[in-house]
Amino acid sequence: MHPLLKLSRSAAGSLQGYRFTVLILAAVVAGLTHPGWFTRWGTIDLGNKWLFLIMIQVVMFGMGTQMTIREFREVAKAPRGIGVGILCHFSVMPLVGYFLTKIFHFDQEIAAGMILVGSCSSGLASNVMAYLARANLALSVTVTAATTLLAPVMTPLLMKLLAGRLVEVKFLDMMIQIIEIVLVPIGAALLHDYLRGASDRNRRRVVTTAWGALLWLVLGGWLYPTNGLSGGGGTIASLLGFAAGAVVAGVAYHLAVGAWPRIQRVMPVASMIGIAFVITMTTAAGRDDLLRVGAWLFLATVLHNAAGYLFGYGLSRGCGLDKNSARSVAFEVGMQNGAMASGLAAGMGKLATMGLAPAIFSPVMNISGSILANYWRRHPVSPATEPIP
Repeated sequence: MHPLLKLSRSAAGSLQGYRFTVLILAAVVAGLTHPGWFTRWGTIDLGNKWLFLIMIQVVMFGMGTQMTIREFREVAKAPRGIGVGILCHFSVMPLVGYFLTKIFHFDQEIAAGMILVGSCSSGLASNVMAYLARANLALSVTVTAATTLLAPVMTPLLMKLLAGRLVEVKFLDMMIQIIEIVLVPIGAALLHDYLRGASDRNRRRVVTTAWGALLWLVLGGWLYPTNGLSGGGGTIASLLGFAAGAVVAGVAYHLAVGAWPRIQRVMPVASMIGIAFVITMTTAAGRDDLLRVGAWLFLATVLHNAAGYLFGYGLSRGCGLDKNSARSVAFEVGMQNGAMASGLAAGMGKLATMGLAPAIFSPVMNISGSILANYWRRHPVSPATEPIP
């Protein structure tokens, strides 16, 4: 059975009962009422950039374990539907977010956070909602894969164009950040998927490479970017360090699954808990600003999310997609990768301000997505009789 279907079916009951949504809401309340618990534990600063980066990578790795290489290969098989999904995704939400910041006149960094969450790729939650709604799941999965691959270029480009006057946006730095916090951990998870079907010879090659990568890291390879290298050299060294870590993590996870298959069930849950904790820390860090603009930011976020569903569905139908495909695109447009947005905000040192919109967007989109998915599930349409060209 397809791994995403396994995740969807196991999550269906809990999502229909809104358990994950309740977990997210509890995270927001905890961050607001007890901010001190989630900003520092003794001498450990929970807002530390590297600690936050590791946590986001764990979340992304958990998401990646529910994806397969085949999904990325499917991108070229339905160009029209996927093209419409990508176009809607990287146009509707960034532009709507931009115009909402003009209407609500938020502080610059909070406004930039709204544009940021609209400029990120879609997440696996949209795939689960498409499954629950009995929409075009294959299209949903491939659009998620495509937007994930395009995010390192599209997200910093959109931020530069739409939020460049609000905050300093360094295109290359943001692109590297997205590679590190999104593509590297997902790549590590996909390495496990590759090893499942690889020949013995290729499997031995990958394991040997992992041992070499581990040795390089142990000998201090991960420290090279901080030991005198700067500019392009430091960037290349940093990416090599993350790539080496991804190979080691992917092989280690593959071996762990072989020894303890149940770990595959644990990863999606760990990912969800990680998202909840990220939201808690973000809310705690920006508690004062959130209390000041919370009601207006919540309203703007609801409008942002609703516009994604509305324009995603409407534009898809206008481009000739069938209703089930249009429903999938609606979820792809309206449901963003909030963890990615939080990670980027933390990387820029603006978690307490730019991170607020993603922290609110996550519970909003899970509530609205659950409601919409269940509504469409109760009002099914006949599958399209012709494939999307």
